Amino acid sequence: MSHRIDPSSVEPSEIEALELLISQGGRPALVDATGNRSELPEALYKLLVHIIEQIKKGQSMVLVPEDETFTTQAAANFLGMSRQHLVDLLEEGHIPYHKVGSHRRIYFYDLRAYSAERDLARRKTMDELFDRVNDSGKYDTSYTGDDR
Repeated sequence: MSHRIDPSSVEPSEIEALELLISQGGRPALVDATGNRSELPEALYKLLVHIIEQIKKGQSMVLVPEDETFTTQAAANFLGMSRQHLVDLLEEGHIPYHKVGSHRRIYFYDLRAYSAERDLARRKTMDELFDRVNDSGKYDTSYTGDDR
């Protein structure tokens, strides 16, 4: 089974039918061939609605289990950095990894945790920089961004 859902694999009429179903409200459910009905948990329903919205916008969706392992190149691509920089981070202990034979593998949940920590650190640095500029009186609050 593919983890990727591509917009071209879903007919526009199917998206319209799903949107109509969502807009009608009620409790969503799966029904098997014999008519057995099983209501979807709210969290799963919200995920499916999100997927439908993204497909409608023409976005592909990739579903990845948290315990999926990535190669160093795939992990570097996910984090938007070079493979060598990622390997350095692994060797320095910033991101946990394990070896399969002689190859490093990184769990997706560890990549997400590192990404969240990195984003938080970046945000903190930007906030501190803004505070320093603002405190120095060099932040121009009258600037509108319209230089025409």
